Amino acid sequence: MERSYRKEAQVEMVKAGYKVEEAVSFSNIKDGDESGLRASDQLTVAEEILSRASGKGQVNRGEYVVAQIDAMMMHDIFAADVLSMLKNAGIRRLSDPSKVTVVFDHMVPSPSVSSSSHQAKARELIRYYGIDAFFEVGKGICHQVMIEENRVAPGQLVIGTDSHTTTYGALGVASSGIGSTEMAYALATGKLWFKVPESIGIALNGEFQLGVTAKDLILKLMKVVGSSEAQYRSVEFGGPSVGKLDLADRMTVANMGVEMGAKFTIFPEGPIKTLKQDANYFASHVVSLDQLVPQIAVPHHVENVVDVSEVVGIPLDQVFIGSCTNGRLGDLRLAAEVLRGKHIAKGVRLIVTPASANVMAEAAREGIIEDLVNAGAYVGGPGCGPCFGGHMGLLAPGERCLGTHNRNFRGRMGSGDAEIYLGSPLTAAASALAGAIAD
Repeated sequence: MERSYRKEAQVEMVKAGYKVEEAVSFSNIKDGDESGLRASDQLTVAEEILSRASGKGQVNRGEYVVAQIDAMMMHDIFAADVLSMLKNAGIRRLSDPSKVTVVFDHMVPSPSVSSSSHQAKARELIRYYGIDAFFEVGKGICHQVMIEENRVAPGQLVIGTDSHTTTYGALGVASSGIGSTEMAYALATGKLWFKVPESIGIALNGEFQLGVTAKDLILKLMKVVGSSEAQYRSVEFGGPSVGKLDLADRMTVANMGVEMGAKFTIFPEGPIKTLKQDANYFASHVVSLDQLVPQIAVPHHVENVVDVSEVVGIPLDQVFIGSCTNGRLGDLRLAAEVLRGKHIAKGVRLIVTPASANVMAEAAREGIIEDLVNAGAYVGGPGCGPCFGGHMGLLAPGERCLGTHNRNFRGRMGSGDAEIYLGSPLTAAASALAGAIAD
């Protein structure tokens, strides 16, 4: 049955209070295409979730749908702009404030008057729109907080104004980062358009060797799969060893799925079952965890991945352990095990930022913070830290950093003439001791 989802989206936008000329442009959306129907009635997880959220019996890959959103997240960089957009359009209420979460995590503590003013405006609008799930400076990084505070659940469709919103796929969630205009539309209507993605199945076998982590797994996948295959596709994990990855491991992998270009990165959780035998996958891969060795992404792209052993000895100026990728308790434990009773090399700065206040408190109780400080680390408060190049550890021209975060693009952490390497907490801690990349 033909149906114009472009028209439906525009109608919903107008109902929410936008004038026609202010409505989001959907000129690139095509009408629903039923030509993708398959003989198999087994849907991929992405298709299953979008079928439910769109109210259709079955969606088909390549089809455009308008879907009901289960949860929405914004952080301090975009919250004021998005909510101002709504207020300026005359929209006085959100479709469902209970579905909205705001976390201040990027520019925290505020490093400038302009940042403070921006955050003050956001706080004013958060109160105006009755958003109760607001987490202030010091609570932690948005993606960690969303999971700790049970703001997402298996089978949901979730969006956020951060590209690493794919993190929630660790809980069987179809989650994706979006832009500020799309978020304004979703806040006003409770809905958003999606193109149903094709899916890639990845089966995990075996067990990690000593010294190999989930970060090494996702870095290897960056090299083997990469954006050439995963662009705007749902990457769905399964296999006999998928249960050997704990929640923190799954969050690390799902978090960096977007670096492969993935729309969703989904693990099985609760009622959500991945890698269905009869589902139609665009491609499938089998990964033997016991064959993995420590990996590292070299400048200036996340897909430039090699074995750590190939770059051992490259001098470093800074090491960063933290971020929404690897700032969890298990990550800090690994780093502390390497650093305990030792001291980082002269001439190297070690910056550590826990992913949340809960992580920091538990790390303090276990003596991890003391171990890190005694080893010469600067331990900052919960937040994004230097990952995105905002503040708290920016790089000077010619400097070189190894971090556990998710991006190493030129200029990501400061100067465009600096170099960024990405590795696991174990690789980072060992490298801080050596003053150079170490295996």
